[in-house]
Amino acid sequence: MVKLSNRLQAIAHQVPKGSRLADIGSDHALLPVYLVQQGIVPYAIAGEVNPGPYEAAGRQVKEADLARQVHVRLGNGLEVIEAGEVEAITIAGMGGALIVQILEQGKQKLAQAHTLILQPNVGEDQVRRWLAVNGWLLTREQILEEDGKYYEILTAVHGAEGWSSESAEALYEARNLDCGLHVEADMFYRMGPYLLQQPNQAFYDKWQSELAKSNVVSREMARSDSDSARQRREALLEEISKTEEVLACLRTGKQ
Repeated sequence: MVKLSNRLQAIAHQVPKGSRLADIGSDHALLPVYLVQQGIVPYAIAGEVNPGPYEAAGRQVKEADLARQVHVRLGNGLEVIEAGEVEAITIAGMGGALIVQILEQGKQKLAQAHTLILQPNVGEDQVRRWLAVNGWLLTREQILEEDGKYYEILTAVHGAEGWSSESAEALYEARNLDCGLHVEADMFYRMGPYLLQQPNQAFYDKWQSELAKSNVVSREMARSDSDSARQRREALLEEISKTEEVLACLRTGKQ
């Protein structure tokens, strides 16, 4: 039986039982093989754009004796599936910009899909914006730390009960947090509407790490006398200040 990392296990928990799955950027096909072995999905596609991982995925499926239930396909993004072929799609372990590109280029393949489980390594805000603009309702966010890295897992639905294109965008509307601080939409896209409601230790650790990186960048910018560097630094300092304010509010429960 395939054993998954904590990150892939968290993604697996979000896949609806009984759905047909496409795992894009499947690497060694660990996730689809596991889901079929566990009886969570009856059928899965493991998509890979690079020959090396494609061949590795094929070996994994062959060793698991699941060639009839897990199809390994070579291709770019969602071109490995036909419209209506799957109900759930997972895309994990790549940048948010690339995930958005894959979704945008494969829009016509999403017509019959009802669940997206996305795990961007960076650029989570870009993924959230694409989901909202395209009417995918974010229903759950998770953040975890594994081997010194932080991972956010975003689950979104389309056409399910309680879904509407209006509610997809309304999730990010400016409002007060439970701790009393008023937060603009940009911060909800950046830090996550659900994660801001129920932050865990990984959330705090991630954003402390991000603040440390931003402060290093700010100090580097301060060495330049150009107007553009000064303007970029001012914008970065404002972002740092807002992030610190949010974290302080969440920690104390009051503004």
